[in-house]
Amino acid sequence: MVSYTRAEAATRAGVEFDFLDRLIEIGILSPDEAERCTPGDVRRASMARSLEDAGIPLDGVAAAIRAGDISLDFLDTPIYERFAALSSETFREASTRTGAPIELLLLIREALGLPQPSPDEALRDDEMASVAFVALQAANGFRAAAIERLLRVHGDATSRIAEQEAAWWFSEVIEPAMAAGGSSDDMAAPAFAERMTELAEASILAMYHAHQARAWTANIIAGFETTLASAGLHSRLERPPAMCFLDITGYTRLTQERGDDAAAALAGDLARLVQRTSVQHGGKPVKWLGDGVMLYFRDPGPGVRAALEMVDGVVAAGLPPAHVGLHAGPVLFQEGDYFGQTVNLSSRIADYARPGEVLVTRVVADAPDHDGIAFDEVGEVELKGMGEPIRLLRAHFA
Repeated sequence: MVSYTRAEAATRAGVEFDFLDRLIEIGILSPDEAERCTPGDVRRASMARSLEDAGIPLDGVAAAIRAGDISLDFLDTPIYERFAALSSETFREASTRTGAPIELLLLIREALGLPQPSPDEALRDDEMASVAFVALQAANGFRAAAIERLLRVHGDATSRIAEQEAAWWFSEVIEPAMAAGGSSDDMAAPAFAERMTELAEASILAMYHAHQARAWTANIIAGFETTLASAGLHSRLERPPAMCFLDITGYTRLTQERGDDAAAALAGDLARLVQRTSVQHGGKPVKWLGDGVMLYFRDPGPGVRAALEMVDGVVAAGLPPAHVGLHAGPVLFQEGDYFGQTVNLSSRIADYARPGEVLVTRVVADAPDHDGIAFDEVGEVELKGMGEPIRLLRAHFA
């Protein structure tokens, strides 16, 4: 079994040697006869520092442990191996070893919502996988901005999962155990936690793979579509359908300020509004995207009218303002989703639109069935991911 000297244990826990000695003295840690510490001891030392930083007196913790009221033994179970220790390699040393720019490696910790470390701070064991991931991208010429963007998305998405999972565990396991007068082992429920976490991780990974399959399919289809269009083999429709993206301005900030209940209420109000309005105009919601929705319309004209009504309806419902983008063209349908350049451009237009705006392309504005709707020229704009400027118009009721 892996073991460490007291000095090694202090280093891996990120605490001072004197702090570790104090934990041994008051009985929170109990090294073996050779004064060697286990990985569980390293986790206990790190947890003790967190408890002290939270204002919980360690002498009180030690007394409760001696009395049998609480225990930190659950930190010995395999599930808590995810409480990573510090490695023996610094960010600077990892940069030299892998060739990855130090600025990108420092972003690994920042993407987790933590302060950016100094180059000479030690990496955590769990950060080493991200080092290899970043290094491979950098070695193959990936742009620094693209690497950073993906790191931050990974950090934000996994943070939201972990925070909701912690709230779920507290409400469904810890609170009931406390109410029943259970021990700290009952609250940790290590055996149950290990099985539940194993299943949760498998579920999350399966969902991630399903999302990957859809996103990769979209990339493949877009590549084929571009190739066929370049070869003059892409058929053009006389009356192409329209794709519409409606986003809520400030949705993420609102949910952070008001919490998950507010987010759920907002999503419910928006869903009812979007469903009712889109169906009335021959459209349908395709999928919800966290801060908005993607919609399909058989014809561009009714799609513009629906978009304008939805923007007005969002404000009338007391929700934050919406911004919308529409483009018409060939789309590819698979497993209930739509793919292709028409979809991608519609999304980019929505990103560009300001709160309360409905922006459309020329092909949408030229479509029939626009009675009572006017279009103002916005001009040619550069959109992220688009190879050339796109001419946009602003739709509004005449």
